[in-house]
Amino acid sequence: MDAVGGAAEISSSKEAANNALVLAFGRLQGAANRLEYLLGRSLEQEHGISHLMFEVLLILGRAGDPGLSMRAIAQEQVLTTGGATRLVDRMEAAGLVERAEDPGDRRGRLVRLTALGEETTVRASRLHVENIRRFFLEPLPPEDRERFAEDLRILSHSARDELPRLP
Repeated sequence: MDAVGGAAEISSSKEAANNALVLAFGRLQGAANRLEYLLGRSLEQEHGISHLMFEVLLILGRAGDPGLSMRAIAQEQVLTTGGATRLVDRMEAAGLVERAEDPGDRRGRLVRLTALGEETTVRASRLHVENIRRFFLEPLPPEDRERFAEDLRILSHSARDELPRLP
């Protein structure tokens, strides 16, 4: 098995499965999937929202008034505009968001938080931060936490910049 970052000649399925880069990425993906499950399940049980809904609440909270277009929400979450519309429809039915006229485009609509959406975001965020500390930070050595968070930011932005933009 080659060290992470080293060149590897892969000539069998065993070598492929034991490749250091393949293993490292698999661990990252596995950790992300398990954390998504643990933190998402907690949000659903305690606040009745999915993790994806929570992420949209955060995006809208970050944007503030007057809100965001469906296209902007889709772009942020790597969703199709149809997928974003269906998600926002569910969130609107739950009273978390509302659609409003776009002051810059009379034909356009913007999505923004309702008072319940604001309250839910705050309450869910408190739980989420505690779960992040418990499951994401506490297992890591304290001296590595800041660097790890910065490395994840770099990876996330690098991957985001490679994605095609929605038309």
